[in-house]
Amino acid sequence: MKKLATLISAALLSTTVSVSAQAQDTMAIVVSTLNNPFFVTMKDGAEAKAKELGYNLIVLDSQNDPSKELSNVEDLTVRGVKAILINPTDSDAVSNAIRIANRSEIPVLTLDRGASRGTVVSHIASDNIVGGELAGHYIMEKVGEKAKVIQLEGIAGTSAARERGEGFMNAVKSSDMELLASQPADFDRTKGLNVMENLLAANPDVEAVFAQNDEMALGALRAVKASGKDVMIVGFDGTDDGIAAVNRGQLAATVAQQPDLIGALGVETADKVLKGEKVEEYIPVPLKVITQ
Repeated sequence: MKKLATLISAALLSTTVSVSAQAQDTMAIVVSTLNNPFFVTMKDGAEAKAKELGYNLIVLDSQNDPSKELSNVEDLTVRGVKAILINPTDSDAVSNAIRIANRSEIPVLTLDRGASRGTVVSHIASDNIVGGELAGHYIMEKVGEKAKVIQLEGIAGTSAARERGEGFMNAVKSSDMELLASQPADFDRTKGLNVMENLLAANPDVEAVFAQNDEMALGALRAVKASGKDVMIVGFDGTDDGIAAVNRGQLAATVAQQPDLIGALGVETADKVLKGEKVEEYIPVPLKVITQ
C-alpha cells in the first residue's frame, strides 16, 4: 500500500512538472480574423518561428469581433500562457483585453495594428503612414498631379486604416489630386465590390482608386471591370492574390507588407522578453511598392 502511494505521488509530481513545463513553453497569437489571407500568412510566420524556437503556439481567431477577442484573452490567462501576441480587431476595444493580460502579468505584443490603451511591451508593424504616402505618390507619378481619386477605407477604429488613410491624405494634400470620395469597405473583398459599384456610379470621372488593402482592391477591380471604365487601382498588403493581380496587369500596384515577417518577429521578440532581454517599443517592418 505504501509502495502504491509512493507511485501515485510520483505520478502526480510528474504530471505537475509536465503541465508546468508545457505552460512555460507556451505563447499565443490572437488574430483579428483568419478569413483574410494577410493574417493567415502572419499566423504561418509566427508558427514557423515558434517551432524553430521550441515554443508551443496557441492560435485563436477573434473573427473580427471585439467580444470574441476579449474572451480569447480571458481564456489564455486561465491557460497560463507566458506571452500573448495580439492582432487587434479594433485599436480602442482591444484595450480591455490587454488590461486583463496586464493584470495577470502576461506580456502583450501587438502585431500590424496597435492598441490605444493598456501596456504593450512591443508593437511590430509596417509604417502604414509611409505606405499610404507611397500609394499616393505612385498614383501621382502614373496618372498625374491632378488625378481624380477614390479611397476605399478599412475597418474604422483600426490603426492600420487610420494610418494608411493619413499617409494617403498627406500625398493628396501635397498635390493637386482631387479626392472624389473616401468610404469604408472594412478590408473585405465583397464590400469592396459593392462600395466601388456605388462610388463608380456617383463619380464617373474617377481615374484612380487607392484601396487600403488588397482584398478591397480586388473587389474594386471586379466593379471596375463590370463598368467597362479605365481606372487605375492600387492596393496594400502584398498578398498572394494581390501580387498575382499585379502580375496579370489588373492591379497597377500593391504596397507590400511582409506579414510572415511580422508574425515571426512577434514570436522572436516575445522570446527575448521572456528571457529578460530589452526590446524596442516599436519594431518597423519594411514596405515596398510592387508593380508589374
